[in-house]
Amino acid sequence: MPPAADASLLFEAQFLRYGPAYRWLVTVAGLLGSVSMVLSATMVNVAVPSIMGAFGIGQDLAQWAATAFLATMVASQLLSAWAVEAFGQRLTFSFALANFAFGALICAAAPSMEMLILGRILQGFSAGLIQPVVMATVVAVFPVARRGMAVGIYTMGVTLAPSFGPWVGGLAIDAMNWREIFIVPLPLVAVAFLMGLAFMPTKRLSTRLPSFDWAGFALVALALFCVMSAIGNGHRWGWSSDQTVVFFLIGLVAAALFIGLQLRAQHPLLDVSLFADLRFTSAMCIAFAFGAGNFATNYAIPVFMQTVQGFTPTQAGLVLVPAGVLLMMLIPVSGRLADTLPVHYPLMAGCALFSVAAWLMSDTDVNTAFWVFAGYTIMSRAALGMVMPNLGKVAMTSVAGDKLNQAAGTYNFIRQMGGAFGVNLTAVAIDMRTARHAGLLTATQTPDNAQSAELLAQVGALLHRSGVSDAALQPGALDYLGKVIHAQALALGFQDAFFFTCFAFALAFAPAWLLGRAAAPTGR
Repeated sequence: MPPAADASLLFEAQFLRYGPAYRWLVTVAGLLGSVSMVLSATMVNVAVPSIMGAFGIGQDLAQWAATAFLATMVASQLLSAWAVEAFGQRLTFSFALANFAFGALICAAAPSMEMLILGRILQGFSAGLIQPVVMATVVAVFPVARRGMAVGIYTMGVTLAPSFGPWVGGLAIDAMNWREIFIVPLPLVAVAFLMGLAFMPTKRLSTRLPSFDWAGFALVALALFCVMSAIGNGHRWGWSSDQTVVFFLIGLVAAALFIGLQLRAQHPLLDVSLFADLRFTSAMCIAFAFGAGNFATNYAIPVFMQTVQGFTPTQAGLVLVPAGVLLMMLIPVSGRLADTLPVHYPLMAGCALFSVAAWLMSDTDVNTAFWVFAGYTIMSRAALGMVMPNLGKVAMTSVAGDKLNQAAGTYNFIRQMGGAFGVNLTAVAIDMRTARHAGLLTATQTPDNAQSAELLAQVGALLHRSGVSDAALQPGALDYLGKVIHAQALALGFQDAFFFTCFAFALAFAPAWLLGRAAAPTGR
């Protein structure tokens, strides 16, 4: 019996047991598991300054607490379809949740950054396994005419959690310690685990596992590791250094070999044939861009508000909450409209709106009011609300019914890969542009700079009135000037990173337009 038919019978058995309410029971179970993992993916963003202080590292290394999770999640997505075929939805779902909890305990007790990264890798592996399973399950239990709404429900969970994650993480840090942020999602994980045991369909295990392209999986994992390591460390190793060049070359060669292997594979990890449809290809380009923009801004905004504006972790996370509330209200409506409107119009509008929001963020600084920044995040999340249900519908309806699992895996793979690269590139851009601006600002500190001379005199006078010795006045004033320069350079570095996001979304408008051209012959 074909796997698709076998899966259909398993769902029918569950419907016979629980009745029409089953589709909502299994949807809630799946969303709880998926949301808990997405919540953990973004909660750590607000802890980056605390992790920097705890381990005595810079932002370029601390960001790996987020990037390691996302990169591993990208690779493990390709295992999801095989795991479901081999072990069934229930066992795959339950294992992923248990492994995620184990990784959380490692992170909470990590004595070093290396151990923290190991725990995040375990958690990312689980998140990659579970998200395609949940998406395919939610889509399968709803009739075809309601799949736009089904994708909207799933999307609401996985896009709402990033908006609340930093705030929940901030509350945990301010009330307890940054380590507790890894424990906070575990109650949700426990409830999802119990519901999954009851409602996720199961299958009879075979003594023979289905074939799996382990060589392809090793190649894609190697490609991601090498390319992301080169991007994340290139500015410290030197972009033209032997180490950076070798990592890039190995990564690119591994990626090329992976694609070539998938073209010839009988059971490919990534079904390249799906990209023959221009609608699917255009949707994947937009998914990459929105994955990058969503996770990059979710990373950058809390770090910006703590390091530049001096907000507490709770305040920094709270700025995303109003946008999350709007998103919660918008996505169900957008999901219903996805079943009636041509999809390319909301996709183009969403790309344009996110680009405008990022451009406005690129003009923020230490004086930007909390609610002004919250307004910009509301704009960006409104764009997400327009895009995600329509994007998911295109990805899941432009393929044959027997390829839903492959389409779900590919869609999530591309979107999360965009998120991993978005966070990595944003962190590197912030560091590099901060260093660039610091150098330029330092070059202006000459004896002819009247503003700096006045500042040094004022600081020296304050130090003198505070009882500081004359010998320490000038060094103290110069140290303060250095901190002012670094603070200004850091703000400018974040501004540049936000502008790069704006530019990326301007480019994403093109595949959204192409999607409309591809749908034109059928009227959609």
